[in-house]
Amino acid sequence: MSEEINKKKQYQRETETLFARLHLQDKYQQKLTPADFLKIGPPVKQDHNTSEKDLAHTFLQRLMMLDYRARYIPVRQDSPEVSHLKPDIRFETVETDNDDFDALYSTTVDCNQSKQTHVHPMDVQIAVFHCSDSFFKQNMITKLSQCQYALPLLVPDPVTKDIDCPLWTFRQIRKTWKITEIKDNSNIVTMKSLPICKAETAMVSFLRLGSLSLSKSQLMNTLINDRHNTFFHRNCPGSTKSRHLMDGVAEIAWYCPAGKPNDAFTDCIAFCNLHGDALSFEKQRDIVTEKSSVNVILVPSLEKGDKSSAVISVLYKSPKPLIILIADNNHGAVQMKGGNYKIGLKDRSQSDVSEELKKVIGGILSEPHASFQLETMTKVSGIRVDEDDTVFKKGKSDAMKIVNLLQGMDVSKIKDAFLPCQGQLWHKWCRINKELYHLKGHIEKEKCQKEQELMQIRRDQCTASCSELMKLFIKSLSSLPSTDKEYFLKWTQILIDALSTDDLTSILQSYDEKWSEVLALKKEKKHDKSDLLRNKQTELNQISTKLQSATFGLEHIFREMGQIYEACISAETDKEGQPDWSKYPELAAELMISGHPMELMDGDAGHVPLTWICSLLDEVITKLGDKRVFVLSVLGVQSSGKSTMMNAMFGLQFTVSAGRCTKGAFMQLVKVSEEIKKDFQFDYVLVVDTEGLRALELEGNATLHHDNELATFVVGLGNMTLINIFGENPAEMQDVLQIVVQAFMRMKKVKFSPSCVFVHQNVTDIAAAEKNMDGKRRLQEKLDQMAKLAAKEEVCDAECFSDVIAFDVQKDVKYFAQLWEGSPPMAPPNPGYSESIQELKTFILSKASQSAGTTLSQFKSKIDDLWNALMKENFVFSFKNTLEIAVYRKLEVQYGNWTWALRSTMLTIENGLYNRIENGNLDKVESNYLHKEMSKTYEEIKTAMTTYFNDDKDKDMLVQWRGQFENKIKEFHDEQVRGVKRKLDEVIQQKNACKKLDDKKTEFENKLLQKSKELAHQLKDKAKDEEELKKHFDSVWSGWVRELTADTKPIEDINYEEDQSTVLQELGFEWSLINESKRSGKYKNISEVGDNSHYVSHSNKMVKWWSQGRGQYEQQQIRSLINDVEKQSLDAIKSKPVATRGYSPTYLQEVANNVKKKVTEFELEIKKAIKKEFTVDLILYVFHRAESWLSESHKKFKGNNDALSYVESKKMQYYNIFRSFCKGNSSAVVLGELMCEKLKASTVEAVCNKTAIDLAGEMKCTFPAFSGNRLNLEKHLLKSLAEKEDFDGFITYIRHPRNQVEAFIKEEVQKYIFTDNNDKARNILKKNVEDIKTRVSQALFDATEEVKKQRGDPDMWVKEFSTLLKDQLTFNSFCCQNFSDINNFDFLKVETEKGLESVIKEVSSLSLDKMEEFRMKPDQILIDQLCNCCWVTCPFCAAVCTNTLEDHSPDDHSVPFHRSAAVNGFHYRNTEILSVNFCTTNVASDGGFYPREDPEKLIPHKQYRTAGPRYANWRITPDESKLKYWTWFVCRFQKQLEDHYKLKFQGRGEIPSEWKTHSKEEAIKSLDEMFKL
Repeated sequence: MSEEINKKKQYQRETETLFARLHLQDKYQQKLTPADFLKIGPPVKQDHNTSEKDLAHTFLQRLMMLDYRARYIPVRQDSPEVSHLKPDIRFETVETDNDDFDALYSTTVDCNQSKQTHVHPMDVQIAVFHCSDSFFKQNMITKLSQCQYALPLLVPDPVTKDIDCPLWTFRQIRKTWKITEIKDNSNIVTMKSLPICKAETAMVSFLRLGSLSLSKSQLMNTLINDRHNTFFHRNCPGSTKSRHLMDGVAEIAWYCPAGKPNDAFTDCIAFCNLHGDALSFEKQRDIVTEKSSVNVILVPSLEKGDKSSAVISVLYKSPKPLIILIADNNHGAVQMKGGNYKIGLKDRSQSDVSEELKKVIGGILSEPHASFQLETMTKVSGIRVDEDDTVFKKGKSDAMKIVNLLQGMDVSKIKDAFLPCQGQLWHKWCRINKELYHLKGHIEKEKCQKEQELMQIRRDQCTASCSELMKLFIKSLSSLPSTDKEYFLKWTQILIDALSTDDLTSILQSYDEKWSEVLALKKEKKHDKSDLLRNKQTELNQISTKLQSATFGLEHIFREMGQIYEACISAETDKEGQPDWSKYPELAAELMISGHPMELMDGDAGHVPLTWICSLLDEVITKLGDKRVFVLSVLGVQSSGKSTMMNAMFGLQFTVSAGRCTKGAFMQLVKVSEEIKKDFQFDYVLVVDTEGLRALELEGNATLHHDNELATFVVGLGNMTLINIFGENPAEMQDVLQIVVQAFMRMKKVKFSPSCVFVHQNVTDIAAAEKNMDGKRRLQEKLDQMAKLAAKEEVCDAECFSDVIAFDVQKDVKYFAQLWEGSPPMAPPNPGYSESIQELKTFILSKASQSAGTTLSQFKSKIDDLWNALMKENFVFSFKNTLEIAVYRKLEVQYGNWTWALRSTMLTIENGLYNRIENGNLDKVESNYLHKEMSKTYEEIKTAMTTYFNDDKDKDMLVQWRGQFENKIKEFHDEQVRGVKRKLDEVIQQKNACKKLDDKKTEFENKLLQKSKELAHQLKDKAKDEEELKKHFDSVWSGWVRELTADTKPIEDINYEEDQSTVLQELGFEWSLINESKRSGKYKNISEVGDNSHYVSHSNKMVKWWSQGRGQYEQQQIRSLINDVEKQSLDAIKSKPVATRGYSPTYLQEVANNVKKKVTEFELEIKKAIKKEFTVDLILYVFHRAESWLSESHKKFKGNNDALSYVESKKMQYYNIFRSFCKGNSSAVVLGELMCEKLKASTVEAVCNKTAIDLAGEMKCTFPAFSGNRLNLEKHLLKSLAEKEDFDGFITYIRHPRNQVEAFIKEEVQKYIFTDNNDKARNILKKNVEDIKTRVSQALFDATEEVKKQRGDPDMWVKEFSTLLKDQLTFNSFCCQNFSDINNFDFLKVETEKGLESVIKEVSSLSLDKMEEFRMKPDQILIDQLCNCCWVTCPFCAAVCTNTLEDHSPDDHSVPFHRSAAVNGFHYRNTEILSVNFCTTNVASDGGFYPREDPEKLIPHKQYRTAGPRYANWRITPDESKLKYWTWFVCRFQKQLEDHYKLKFQGRGEIPSEWKTHSKEEAIKSLDEMFKL
């Protein structure tokens, strides 16, 4: 007994040592999991020896890549392998040759006894098996099975020695074989494909009794596959005698026939091999022999009474046939009674024995025999079956609840019964959704109907969505802890797969046969076969449909979850008793993160469930953060081994089981391991695996369209696309290449730049470099040829493939060995395949390391954009890159901030220079000076731009606009400099023109001062009260004025009304016509009238034709004429020097002549007469628009040049001086008062100008409407119009958007300053008053000190003081001869400061509307800033381009939302019916229009860009986007629009009833959607 215990302890010590050598000691408790290998780590070592500690890891990595050589990994020895004789160091003797030779014959070699042998390869396998959790065991065993290796059936526990049967690990294995039966003298081949646990087969067990020199495992291999070591044996590389964990392990392998004459056996047979001496492992021996159909035992000799005879006796007597192989006997097969055999092995070749065994076994199994099924192992007593553990049972029982619902049902009916949302309903939804892009007739009405149908389908889905199966599934998914959930899902998958096996096998077999027939007919290519071919293809399609409905797996349940979610979210339901559908995305996200593939595109419907996918990815982002991923897409022909390749490369889980080709597209996340993360800029690789592209000749156009869609979709999603080509013949690849090249070309046109790698699989000799070179050359030629073809299709310039995408045929084409080494089903994977996988993986990762990848949110956005564009007819044209739009809008906001910084700096510089000019301190403005003053701000802005473009998270996308925006900022800066120089030059010019009067002004002021002083002295003691003083002053004042202005002529005011009438009469228009027009005042709205037809002269016959036919186009032409004339006339008038030289009626004459000329030219163009009323109205309209500018400018001229006005304006100032002298004040007091009087006027001006700039800045930064980009301003304007429901405002906005925007800015500024933010505005004003006060006080102090130091006079004091303030205030100098008696300057300073206090107080309480009187006005500053953008309108609906840049070529004009064409008065030809259609719906429909430029030519809406220059630069994407705002507008103002345009909403132009349900609140709220695009 103690010997037994010692043995056990010894065994445990050895086990611990083994685990320690393999660095697995901690893994026995804390198991390896699939997650440890579902990540991207450093490359697997292929050729170098591996150190012992890395052995287990390398074995697993290579096994995962299907490299069967994982078993034979050379191990690097830390000490030399060969035993060296220890040198004898006792004697220093000279060795002779003889001594050396004797040593050769010595039997006692003194070698290092402590040296270990290396670990036995099977010990590595079993050790890893023990250290894995059940899921990883399952993965590992599945891979071993794919490598055609034997699998552990009975495994002794290394610690307790209990026997385990890992039944669970076999659950994913499915075997396919072909049975050959002879019926009626012909061979019938039947295909079978089964989960191996379910398969009932014969089992042949091999046992060894005692020890033999011959290898049992090697002999078994010759029966199964003599080219492959299914069972490891003593002659395999790496084998050692010190095998530790393998003894007592029973392994099983299956022989699967291929249905060919050279099959070893005609049916599937299991071979079971008990390792070690069966005498020592009684329990295993009993189980194996009990379960088998035939037992084969190997014995060294057959003698009665030896240890093995008792065992042999039992087996011999049992009813199961026994074959005894005897090592020391040399006779052939001898049949004994009871169907038993004995065969001698001595002196016989292995192949002879093998052939003999095959015959014997074959013969035995052709008779009735016991069969074996793996699942029956659960009934064996005395062993532990893993599936009996609680966690397995729980998972299975939950899964069984689901599967029990399906038992006994026809598989093809299951989906209809239990997954109703994804069948007919979803397919119908997809079909109708696609029809939205091919509308005819009353487009908007049809569209509304289809949208209602879609909504009804969603409601139907909601109603149908409560199937029992889904309830159970969701319940388990949401309530189980994560490990239980994994078991539940795995069991569900296993059990569902088992359900559909039989049906699928027969369907697949008939599909194969039919496919072969079709191919054969294709090859014959005889014309008389075409009908036959068509029939066969129809049959093939029918089988395909049947296959589709019989395919049922876990992915369909997830698809159903997606559909329930989409339906419920669309129909906004929350039904009682329904599982909480809002949690579905979260459940799916957890699975995706844990490594489950998720369906991205439903292959059956050919559609992406966008809502579901976006919500799912949102949940992934919530759980992981917005991680960066490298998206790897895979494309290729059907059944070309894409999924197998990806599974081997990344250890993925894409379905590759029989008959279950990938449909649609799946995505799976693979983590980048910590070890190599530093080399990459992303955290995950996201693999997108797709269904195969179909061979075109076998299918129709629909398939071509589907393939094109799929290819474009996945190529667009991928940072890199793997194109998998099967075979070496480029002719067969042609179809696939054409699709792929076209997809890449589309990407180029929408500014995506994925990279691509071509993989040639199944290449016979991948080492032949010359052959590969030839292959590459042919591929290159094919690609170039396809590029030219695709270029025609996509209307693009491309001569060769490298014009389309960066591609190097030398580096970007990889050759793959054939997957199988030999012919399936018994062939193992080719080790060359595994090497190719490793090389490709390394290559992909090296390319990926140069990419920043994509964030998950960008990936989500790309899915949305690509799919939405694919739904339309023209992908490139319809593609809307939401991410790019968002990034561009952010850039526009930044651009607004940068330009504002430049503008506000320039306004400050302008202010200072203006004051200097007014003070007479500057008579020339140099550009260089302005540039220098601006340089600091300009450099800061340039730095800010560089930082933004280099460091922003979207820098890769921003780079495309960098040059354009840097140029725009430079242009803006230069334009600011030029503009200010122009303005200031005008001020200097004006100053010079008024020089004579300015000189006179000083003279006037001195004389008035002199006269006031004298008058005061005369009246000093006489006049006592204020009234008397005033009377005296008034009596002399008018005399002084007359005397001073005797030799100057007063300037007249404008008599605008009279001048207008005179000019029109001189042009030959009747007085009555002019008078009527003026009286009615209708000319003021001429530019906004909807119907101008009354201005055109028609013969009676023509009237109807006008109103119905060409009317619309001539209406538009009249509107254009009005707009053009208005712009030219205003530009002409504003170029006149009114402010410097005054107004002249000749300006009006010039404009009127020009208008008349334009109208005459227009008459010739439209070949019609225009009534005189039109010309009169148009001239009056232009005069009306110019009036305010002319009167403002003339007022300015009069103020600067009229001596009389000037002198009159000084009356109060000199009365105050006179009064002060009368009171007996000293000269210092009077001079102080005079200074303050002058300071007051200039302080008010300075404060108002500065406050205007500051207020504009404050509103630009903080006022929501002004602080964003152009689109943001548009949104607030529309909101304001809707709130007021002001139809006239809308019409101005539609006809003259800029005028309405300017009016809106003015209104908002008024509201901000006087109502909403009055306190803030007053505080800004007060702060500016304080600043001025501080500067003036400082100047007073400095001037006084300087004069005292220089001992100057009052003149010097005034001059010094005004110089110090030359940039801040305008200050007219005056002569101080009347104050020459002042010598106490401190007193003068004190007196001035006293006066200053009251000035400051008065200015502080100024009304804010005082700003209107000065140069800088906040509203005008903001108009200049915000209206400097694009104002081009859509030729259909008149929506304004929302680009913040005025000239944004080469980018097209665009708006996020168009509007109903009725807004612009668009109507049907030859009718009075308004068109309610939105442009975006029109360009998706099959309708057409007649452009204004060529009214007789019908242009299809889809080709609108060909209609002329006005259309060519507009990007109108065909989509169903519709802003409720404009549908509300059309309904709210239906009557006004009809009256305005003299047209009707009826017939084809009837307003869809659905529009009438939109409220004003919804309309305003919908404006926020503008920012979602």
